[in-house]
Amino acid sequence: MKHLITPKQRRARRTRAKLHGTADRPRISVHRTNKFIYVQAIDDANHKTLIGVASRNIVKEKAIKSEVAKATGLELAKRLKEKNITKGIFDRGSYLYHGRVKALADGLREGGLEL
Repeated sequence: MKHLITPKQRRARRTRAKLHGTADRPRISVHRTNKFIYVQAIDDANHKTLIGVASRNIVKEKAIKSEVAKATGLELAKRLKEKNITKGIFDRGSYLYHGRVKALADGLREGGLEL
């Protein structure tokens, strides 16, 4: 049986084909679930994940998902600043750029990261 690629996988491949992260300007990859949002800074040149942040480690009480996503973006920006990284390439994957994904990007920018 032939391996089928889902439309979601196709969208993610199309988005990622145009992006390549380095140690100075890592790719900021987003993964979203119904409850949480996960974000990683990835150096594609060396195939390493520099930093990863999960929303379930940020906010413990019940909150609005987009506000939690923004707080997650602020936390990642803070950790990247500690490593002297000020620029990044935003990789939304297969997700549309609105809602929680946009709130995360806004949090990264507000934290001082240039996307």
